[in-house]
Amino acid sequence: MEEKQETPKTASKKPRGGGEPIRSIDTYAAQCEKCFKWRVINSSEEYEEIRCKIAEIPFVCDRKPGVSCEDPADIEYDASRVWVIDRPGIPKTPGGFKRSLVLRKDFSKMDAYYITPTGKKLRTLNEVAGFLAANPEYSDVSLSDFTFSVPKVMDDTIPEDVVKKGSASSDAKRKPKTSKGVVGDGTARDEGSVAMH
Repeated sequence: MEEKQETPKTASKKPRGGGEPIRSIDTYAAQCEKCFKWRVINSSEEYEEIRCKIAEIPFVCDRKPGVSCEDPADIEYDASRVWVIDRPGIPKTPGGFKRSLVLRKDFSKMDAYYITPTGKKLRTLNEVAGFLAANPEYSDVSLSDFTFSVPKVMDDTIPEDVVKKGSASSDAKRKPKTSKGVVGDGTARDEGSVAMH
């Protein structure tokens, strides 16, 4: 079976003014199916478009204007920031809504929320169903347009000083770097995947 690209997201480890690391997505990237170089994606909307169609339309460098596989990578997969690998095929966020992903303080996983056009935060599919039922003006939006599936936090990019929930020390064993095409959460990546940082 042919190996395909991953498209990651990363959460920056750069501290804010108060010294707290940023725990939301600050960069989107996609990995070229041909050369495996990472390309920065300019917006969450463009990223969602790539992610939802990556199985049918694999990402390649020349999809970005003026870029080819001959050009250096835009970003390297390393531990300078936390990387999370998203699942392929997640639907685009419906118009007017915002999908929010937040990294937990212990870096164990991300939490997904939807912010409605009215500013309400929805945490579960039941809350989404209730909101849609109570607001008939969103009758064109389907419950299947929402998912609370979250990206996999890549253990080999978590800061060394983070003590994960349930671990006795910060020297806990880390998983080795995952090979491209498959992520250690049991999700097949041969149809492509997406990532953030």
